[in-house]
Amino acid sequence: MPKITYIEKNGKEHVVEAAAGLSVMEAAVRNMIPGIDADCGGACACATCHVYVDPAWADKVGKPETMEESMLDFAYEPKENSRLSCQINITADLDGLIVRLPEFQG
Repeated sequence: MPKITYIEKNGKEHVVEAAAGLSVMEAAVRNMIPGIDADCGGACACATCHVYVDPAWADKVGKPETMEESMLDFAYEPKENSRLSCQINITADLDGLIVRLPEFQG
């Protein structure tokens, strides 16, 4: 199973194994990663699963689509590498993915 590393604002790392087909948000919720609120349950209707994708992974993860871009406007301190983790589907190609969590969720 692919491994995903979630890094909290304070630097604490959480490495989880996640089944392909889940979203990065679903893997975080199932593994009780602090800082991923996921209020809308993955419907791309809030920004409470906001993450910063490590620059080394930007090309593999891809760019947000239009609806996600709109929701990122509500995220806390969005950056060029901001994504909603509910919109990143885990595949074998994402084994080793690193995402950082913002200080707060929107």
